[in-house]
Amino acid sequence: MSYRFKLLATVIALSLAGTAAAEAPKVTRIRGDIVSFSADTLTVHRRSGDTVVIALKPEVTVGAVKNIQLSDIKPGSFVGTAAKTGADGKLTAMEVVVFPESARGTGEGHYDWDLGSGSSMTNANVDSVVQSTNGRDLKLSYKGGSNNVTVPTNVPVVTFAPASRADLIAGKQVFVVATPDSADHFTGLRVIVEKDGVVPPM
Repeated sequence: MSYRFKLLATVIALSLAGTAAAEAPKVTRIRGDIVSFSADTLTVHRRSGDTVVIALKPEVTVGAVKNIQLSDIKPGSFVGTAAKTGADGKLTAMEVVVFPESARGTGEGHYDWDLGSGSSMTNANVDSVVQSTNGRDLKLSYKGGSNNVTVPTNVPVVTFAPASRADLIAGKQVFVVATPDSADHFTGLRVIVEKDGVVPPM
């Protein structure tokens, strides 16, 4: 893996940590379809139905994700998984991102997420992987705690892949971490764009 790609994967992983750090600035996660991109301005139609304008400074990185197999998650992997809590209190993954080794420890912990009511994000080390009738059960540990998460077989499992601003094409789906300037204008921090048919599942 090149130094440039290691750096890209690390900064994207930092953006996914969102509000994990106590000193982190207020951020908004924007998910939707690209309307246009020109002159460092990205316009996105959000899933919520509104359209927002995002300023991308020259230093803002653009990345993508690629599919990997559930079987690629091994003991010792460092992952981030958004999950929902069932009535029984157990966590079921909605997606899993496997971080490159260079990004190990980024955003480590368990905190609220915004993929629906009761969703959470856990960035943690995989202590064990057990095959179950519903997929695989991951035992995760992080500083200050641990979780057990079931990953169904139909859940997206991805890792980071390189991309560029040339991939910011109208109609492609994006996941953008940004700071709000007003109700519909933002300053982008990181962008993950759909590439080769793989939509960012975060």
